[in-house]
Amino acid sequence: MSAAHAYHLAAGGASEHRPLIITLFGLFVVATLIITVWAGRQTRGAADFYAGGRQFTGFQNGLAISGDYMSAASFLGIAGAIALFGYDGFLYSIGFLVAWLVALLLVAEPLRNSGRYTMGDVLAYRMRQRPVRTAAGTSTIVVSIFYLLAQMAGAGVLVSLLLGIKSDGGKVAIVALVGVLMIVYVSIGGMKGTTWVQMVKAVLLIAGALLITLMVLWKFNFNVSDLLGEAAANSGKGSAFLEPGQKYGATGTSKLDFTSLGLALVLGTAGLPHILIRFYTVPTAKAARKSVNWAIGIIGAFYLMTIALGFGAAALLNRADIIASNPSGNTAAPLLAQEIGGGPDSTGGAILLAVISAVAFATILAVVAGLTLASSSSFAHDIYVNVIRKGQATEKEEVRAARWSTVVIGAAAIGLGALARDINVAGLVALAFAVAASANLPTILYSLFWKRFTTRGALWSIYGGLISSVVLVLFSPVVSGNPKSSMFKGMDFHWFPLENPGIISIPLGFLLGWLGTVLSKEQADPQKYAELEVRSLTGTGAH
Repeated sequence: MSAAHAYHLAAGGASEHRPLIITLFGLFVVATLIITVWAGRQTRGAADFYAGGRQFTGFQNGLAISGDYMSAASFLGIAGAIALFGYDGFLYSIGFLVAWLVALLLVAEPLRNSGRYTMGDVLAYRMRQRPVRTAAGTSTIVVSIFYLLAQMAGAGVLVSLLLGIKSDGGKVAIVALVGVLMIVYVSIGGMKGTTWVQMVKAVLLIAGALLITLMVLWKFNFNVSDLLGEAAANSGKGSAFLEPGQKYGATGTSKLDFTSLGLALVLGTAGLPHILIRFYTVPTAKAARKSVNWAIGIIGAFYLMTIALGFGAAALLNRADIIASNPSGNTAAPLLAQEIGGGPDSTGGAILLAVISAVAFATILAVVAGLTLASSSSFAHDIYVNVIRKGQATEKEEVRAARWSTVVIGAAAIGLGALARDINVAGLVALAFAVAASANLPTILYSLFWKRFTTRGALWSIYGGLISSVVLVLFSPVVSGNPKSSMFKGMDFHWFPLENPGIISIPLGFLLGWLGTVLSKEQADPQKYAELEVRSLTGTGAH
């Protein structure tokens, strides 16, 4: 089967089943909108809008964190990376999972105890409010927009594949549709609506991945060795497909890129704003800890299943067909569902393709809602209330500001997402992790655990980590210089050789935080640190 024919079957061959696909999509969107409107009616104040009234249990929040974390990169990007690069693709799964140990051990409980709604609350407790909140809000919005780009790109790829849309205008319209839905979810439902959508999505995603995993294993008589052997043989790379080196390791630069990616993935989770705000939705620190335990279990099970998804695609699909459908492999999971269901011409294949794609679309909607809520909360709470209005705004004005900022951030995400629609989804998310680990994590850790840390140290750390990581990304092969997968394919202005800036920008963020503090004439308030330490460890005085 030729690559062009495969693409026709995937994108256009399901045309007779397109009403079924559209109906499934429509049912999910309507169901989630009903949940959002229901939750929106119970959202009365800032605590409800930002933190869901702190009424969710550890299990519910763990499920919602899973729904927030398992993004388009997890489902579409990792499956594609494994299908194309074998062992090296699976490194994303390992990195995303190990990162949760850092979040659990270092930040989950202290953050829940120390803040109210945003990361800026924790930093501002010991520092000068206005500059630190401005920096925290800026960083949160930048990280969220990087992450939003990946979700928008995933949505464009997925729905274009299903509906046979090949025109640029059609793909931009899909990105705009996702953006509008996202704005509606957040502005109407707030944290309550977003959390319920994320819980539903997590259940759907685990069920969908489990179904495909069982069907793939059934095909190989539940013998994982046979599955891996067939994937290696079908890849054209032989046993090398199951060993390091297909993507990272061929050159010194690619080995550095692998180290940089690993650093970003492992350290980035503990600095992601949309994950951090989830710790404020539970009533106690114990529930925060329990929710991370649940999340690790659920997410761990899912990432184990990516072995079957990725290597199943490598074993059962032609590599050239995957690349013809999407050069970065982002459609490997839906194409595998179609193949395992009976093939492109079968009703079973079309139904499974529709179900898995609807689940992937649900994944994208839930994650973009969480991201938009994080950035709009930070703008309204940190910048509007505490910087612009100097703490004088009412709760009603604060929630109104959050809703309006949702619209503005949503519009920005639509515009940038339209530009980024052809970029590798997993790579884009890894960039968001690198920015979060460079700008947010050093500042959070220093603030919680270093008595001498000052406002200047916080500002140098946030802005230094943020600017260095973003500049290195702008001049990396991700934006230009790579004719297949960069943002500006016909241009080359890159001078930074690595795709991920983490190996430079993360140590720089920590170094600048230390340097700014050491060079500052300002003296840290030991009493404030003692209060924060007691609060972060015990929860005494927490909101």
